[in-house]
Amino acid sequence: MKPWIFVGGVLSLLLASLNHARAAEPPASAGWVLVIHGGVGVPSRDELTPAKEAAYREALGQALQAGEAVLSADGTSLDAVVAAVQVLEDSPLFNAGKGAALNHEGVAELDASIMDGSNLKAGAVAAVRRVKNPIEAARRVMDNTPHVLLVGPGADAFAQQRGLQLMPPEYFITEERRKQLEEIQRAAKERKRADNGSGRVADRVGTVGAVALDKHGNLAAGTSTGGLADKLPGRVGDSAVIGAGTYANNATCAVSGTGQGEFFIRASAARDIAALVEYKKVPLKEAADTVVMKTLTDMKAEAGIIALDGRGNVATPYNTEGMFRGSIRSDGQRIIAIYDK
Repeated sequence: MKPWIFVGGVLSLLLASLNHARAAEPPASAGWVLVIHGGVGVPSRDELTPAKEAAYREALGQALQAGEAVLSADGTSLDAVVAAVQVLEDSPLFNAGKGAALNHEGVAELDASIMDGSNLKAGAVAAVRRVKNPIEAARRVMDNTPHVLLVGPGADAFAQQRGLQLMPPEYFITEERRKQLEEIQRAAKERKRADNGSGRVADRVGTVGAVALDKHGNLAAGTSTGGLADKLPGRVGDSAVIGAGTYANNATCAVSGTGQGEFFIRASAARDIAALVEYKKVPLKEAADTVVMKTLTDMKAEAGIIALDGRGNVATPYNTEGMFRGSIRSDGQRIIAIYDK
């Protein structure tokens, strides 16, 4: 072999290796970003009193502050997601944790998941009845087990073994959710409403979630919910299913969804957004709009998502009257919104 041919071949291999290493690195971060949502199950404009709107905005602001405290102190996107979602789980205003929607038997069964965009690790719990903060249990599944998803009593027991706070089932139930369930079941029995007595689907759905980008360019996503009001016991929605309601990959984006989980699962909605970004090189906003406003809307699903990529681009499409949402950036830009305007 000619010496220059051998050297040229080695150089080609080195350049290819270097390009591959660069491609595997997260994109340069434009500073940290946190985006949150509190679900698409928003009251109509006529129903939302000024006092109630102020309460929702205050809770969303507290969640942003919790995540901001982590990210501004050089914390990880995973820690920021957990911190923000925990605030929303602890608020009785949203369908997650305390204040979760009740199943057909009047019990709160909770789902949550989290995903690390830097290595594609993920954890989830489903149908738990005693874990105060299911997002924290999902994180422990990811960090402390070889599994992705634990369900039911086994997930509750795992959380207890890990020292997480457990609450009696009554802790999660609010009077508003109890009345909601009674109304849904009464209407269904009287056969005066479609969709098994739900009326507007948005009246009985809702989820909370967060996506974050930290100073190191790493993405993370997390979602938590009580699921559909009047659901069958044991029903698991998209919030516990990686690729359906939650997904994160540094190479593409982080996604958290809210709405009718069965449709998110059928469409692999969160992963589909990332796939459009990855394989078709579609901009994040276009990818998110395609899945929410085309795929899920064509399936007649009421839905919304929050999505974030490694360059700090944000998308928050929804096909309902509104979606509780907020965002904050390292440059101080802060947004809290419910409706379009």
